[in-house]
Amino acid sequence: MGQEIERKFLIKKDIWKNAAKGKASYLKQGYISTDPGKTIRVRVAEGKSFLTIKGKTEGIARAEFEYEIPIEDANELLNLFASNCIEKVRHEIVYDGKLWEVDVFSGDNEGLIIAEIELNSIDEKFTLPAWIDKEVSGDERYFNSNLSKNPFRKWEVES
Repeated sequence: MGQEIERKFLIKKDIWKNAAKGKASYLKQGYISTDPGKTIRVRVAEGKSFLTIKGKTEGIARAEFEYEIPIEDANELLNLFASNCIEKVRHEIVYDGKLWEVDVFSGDNEGLIIAEIELNSIDEKFTLPAWIDKEVSGDERYFNSNLSKNPFRKWEVES
């Protein structure tokens, strides 16, 4: 079984704007299921596409299965079954030997920037870059599947 162990952080935008950004990729993803126990996602990025099935998050870990699928199938799945799509630019940055993925959201999630780091174990040690702010790993609002249903722009209106 595949497993994802991931931590999420907000960004200090004033430091981030001057930081080296690394490789950037545009991603579009939609959700066929956003049930917390079984999330099913379709993602298109850089001419490739994937179907991903994730289990329930327990702490910072969950089961994850990801399969590359034809881009035509991905686009059709997004059009037929995904109610809301997320669009973002992902920056890949290696810091102190670890890969950080920093997502700069657009559309209804404009203004939100989240950094993620995937770990090999729950207690793995790592160094935080200067542009990292508050950890939000346990805050379900920041799960991409929830951002597709309750986008960041709605939070500002509700606050």
